[in-house]
Amino acid sequence: MKILVTGGAGYIGGITAKHLLDAGHEVVVFDSLELGHVEAVDPRARLLVGDLRHESDIRSALQAVRPDAVMHFAAYALVGESSADPGKYYRNNDLGGINLINAMQAVGCKRIVFSSTCATYGQPDHMPITEETPQRPTNPYGHSKLMFEQMLTWFQRIHGFQPVFLRYFNACGAEGDLGEDREIETHIIPNILRVPLGRKDHVDIFGDDYRTPDGTCIRDYIHVTDLARAHLLAVESDVTGPVNLGTGRGFSVKEIVDAARAVTGHPIPAVIGPRRAGDPDELIADPTKAERVLGWKARYTDPAEIIASAWAWHKAHPYGYAH
Repeated sequence: MKILVTGGAGYIGGITAKHLLDAGHEVVVFDSLELGHVEAVDPRARLLVGDLRHESDIRSALQAVRPDAVMHFAAYALVGESSADPGKYYRNNDLGGINLINAMQAVGCKRIVFSSTCATYGQPDHMPITEETPQRPTNPYGHSKLMFEQMLTWFQRIHGFQPVFLRYFNACGAEGDLGEDREIETHIIPNILRVPLGRKDHVDIFGDDYRTPDGTCIRDYIHVTDLARAHLLAVESDVTGPVNLGTGRGFSVKEIVDAARAVTGHPIPAVIGPRRAGDPDELIADPTKAERVLGWKARYTDPAEIIASAWAWHKAHPYGYAH
């Protein structure tokens, strides 16, 4: 297939594009490079620089490429920032999203694999989280993703779109020479690893009074390679609707810090700070549907193994791709 990958110069998009190319698909990356990196774009892919918020950019790209399917990763994704500036998130994630949908409709492309998130669920009443768990996001980031899911559902009903929403949990790890490089880093594993790299003197833990055994948030950590495999399976299938991507196991922030200490051999001092707005106590996926409809199951379930892959990348790129 010919596949347009929005946000294909980013962390998950770049690694997924590599998997698509390895599987024999033709890939065109569409990215503004505001947050992405040219170095993350596989040289076998064609790069089109444009902004989804500019309707003419994405219309021109779709008309030039006329893809069989779209993989949509491009989005702002910082929970705290979304709570401070909701308008920024709705303009980018939803206005940009409707521009993409309209451009797809104009060229007759109806298959889209959407990079959604467990943040659409908010704080669920029960664990683990299934696809039927009520969606009650606790921050504008999660709500902006839910809104785009809802838009695509209406286009499915009215115009025959074929969307699949991959709601994934905490993406982490690295693959070969591709890893996680953000100017503003909020993900726990790369922040922890900045300490043994000498870029920080401690790691911040945001809150230790959550309703969990050790008081810190529990999350389902999923390796980026497993995510990329799921996207490939999804675009090659006729599955539509929501699919959770996770391991089905949860680990607390303190457990992740301890695993990083073991992997790096560094003491990694930790400082407890106040909670971040909108952080649920616990988020763990029920990945049963993914196994049933996609034949997918996470291969990486040991935090130490996931952290080791990230540590190898960060040691090779201590200041990211540009250094």
